[in-house]
Amino acid sequence: MQTNLVRCASSLAKLNLGTTLPRRWRHVEAVAAKADALAATLPDPRDQSVLVASAVLHDVGYAPKVASSGFHPLDGARWLRAERFDDRVAALVAHHTNALAEAELRGLDKELSSEFVREVGPVADLLWYCDLTTGPDGQDVTVEERVAEVQERYVPGSVVYEFISASAGEFFDVAERVEARLQER
Repeated sequence: MQTNLVRCASSLAKLNLGTTLPRRWRHVEAVAAKADALAATLPDPRDQSVLVASAVLHDVGYAPKVASSGFHPLDGARWLRAERFDDRVAALVAHHTNALAEAELRGLDKELSSEFVREVGPVADLLWYCDLTTGPDGQDVTVEERVAEVQERYVPGSVVYEFISASAGEFFDVAERVEARLQER
């Protein structure tokens, strides 16, 4: 899918991640490709474009030029807002993959919630699903494998380890909803 929104998102993501963080870029490209393949399950073309644009930008907050607070969903969303990018995409980036739970552990939940509205529904579910079923090098993984992989990279007691462990149930629920929708088609 190559709408103006998606083209602009892809350019921004590649410019900020493609050369500076090649491993993160491989992950982002694969998440975006998966989102593009699943976008057709959404009846509204605008939702399709928003999903793919959000997928390609979901980790832009890791880019050295963008990172400021150390919490990539919030940094990416704030940067997108400052760039006057689509508000809905910025909000999906802010809240992707249960970011609010990690924000609570970091003491940033009030900022995140007050600055960006959390979307609930098929578009947000698909974004989370694409991220949760894509490994750090762009490989397809199950949600269980992704949770285990993140837990292996972080020490118990760290914010990310605790967030991933506490969010696993919600991740499995999202995967179940998405997979049920896909089977209905």
